[in-house]
Amino acid sequence: MDRNNDDSLDGRLNGDQPEPEKGNMGYRLLYMVLIWIMLSLSQTILTLVTVVQFIVMLVNTGQRNQRLADFGTDLGIWMAKAARYQSAASEVKPWPWTDLD
Repeated sequence: MDRNNDDSLDGRLNGDQPEPEKGNMGYRLLYMVLIWIMLSLSQTILTLVTVVQFIVMLVNTGQRNQRLADFGTDLGIWMAKAARYQSAASEVKPWPWTDLD
């Protein structure tokens, strides 16, 4: 199943938004630090996926690995959700606090 179409990406990025919690800035700071660490790790993983996908395409005369492409899409959506939480554009915390969709 190709998860890279624009129709499903919009819903995955801009789902329902809960009301912001008032007066709990200490917890938000803790979540922001944890998500920052996870974002740093995800950038390393994305670099590895990029290199592996390039090698696969080199060996297979330009044919991509669909599973790697789908993983890259999922990782990018997670990173976008994390960035939205970090910048206070969203109150939805990314996985593992919410479902990974």
